[in-house]
Amino acid sequence: MTRLILTFDDSAAGALLDLADCVIPVGRRFTSGKLPSPGELDLLLSRRSARGEGAPECWVDHLPARLEDVKRDGPALAEFCERFEAIELWVDAAPNAQLQLIWLLDHIRHHAKVASRLSLIQTDTAIGDILPNELTDWRQRAVPVGNGHFKIASAAWAAWQSATPQAWFGLLTNDTSALPGLHAAVVSLLEELPALRTGLGVTALRLLELISAGHVHPWDLFPGHEKPNTRRVLGYWEIGELLDGLTHGPAPAVTGLDERPFDPAMHHDSKRHQRYARSTLALTDLGKAILAGTDDFSRHNPVHRWWGGTELSNDRLWRWDAQNRALIASS
Repeated sequence: MTRLILTFDDSAAGALLDLADCVIPVGRRFTSGKLPSPGELDLLLSRRSARGEGAPECWVDHLPARLEDVKRDGPALAEFCERFEAIELWVDAAPNAQLQLIWLLDHIRHHAKVASRLSLIQTDTAIGDILPNELTDWRQRAVPVGNGHFKIASAAWAAWQSATPQAWFGLLTNDTSALPGLHAAVVSLLEELPALRTGLGVTALRLLELISAGHVHPWDLFPGHEKPNTRRVLGYWEIGELLDGLTHGPAPAVTGLDERPFDPAMHHDSKRHQRYARSTLALTDLGKAILAGTDDFSRHNPVHRWWGGTELSNDRLWRWDAQNRALIASS
């Protein structure tokens, strides 16, 4: 039986290579920034030859070199999946992985041949960190994907794309147990909304906490192996952009960052990259007040960012009340 594994990052794909005839990492970031439109997402998963000039990237464009033949052929994802007799979807509990899961299930439900061959393995730890001998144990927990999985995924994906956080918040009272990592992801992403008292999400507040505790160099703040920031909701580029936002504006919460913006150009310039690494960070008086819960970042600085399909701004600042697990509409 020919077997395909779909997973959501290169680390997971590397760990799973010996378990299937082909392992495909379908990696997208959905935890920050403006979401692609439904049409753009459909194009992303379509056959390359069916796309017009100037169309956005194709799903095969960022596949690893070992899959060069797939990149050259450029099939639609569903078309490629149909080449295999069994398809396993491996997903861990990371919020972005859960978002990719509901997006992909929502897409696959419209392709009956693929949907009928699909099974789901959901781990409670990062797949790339699982020992090879333990992966077989996880595989034994695979479940066939059925209508219940597709129904939950489609509802959740529609909620994440919504123009307000209300439908996503509503998932907390829905039965999402068929996708056991989804409930925790819903909470983690609600926590990234501006907090009721501080105007910052939990990840931003964690950066302030780390600086206050003496982790004063930028790389100290990024998640990683045996590093103090264990929150993994946002990715590498998103953390860098978040730190940029805290250090630059009418009233910064952090001072001392010597280089910005945090973008590929800075990474490709060794001198700028070194200046960034040598920066010594400190909280401003506003940063200290925010950390103490006595001031609000949004009262002093412009806010404009995307949370799923919701555009957040100073006059449209949906907030999360963690203490009461309540969503507060903008006033």
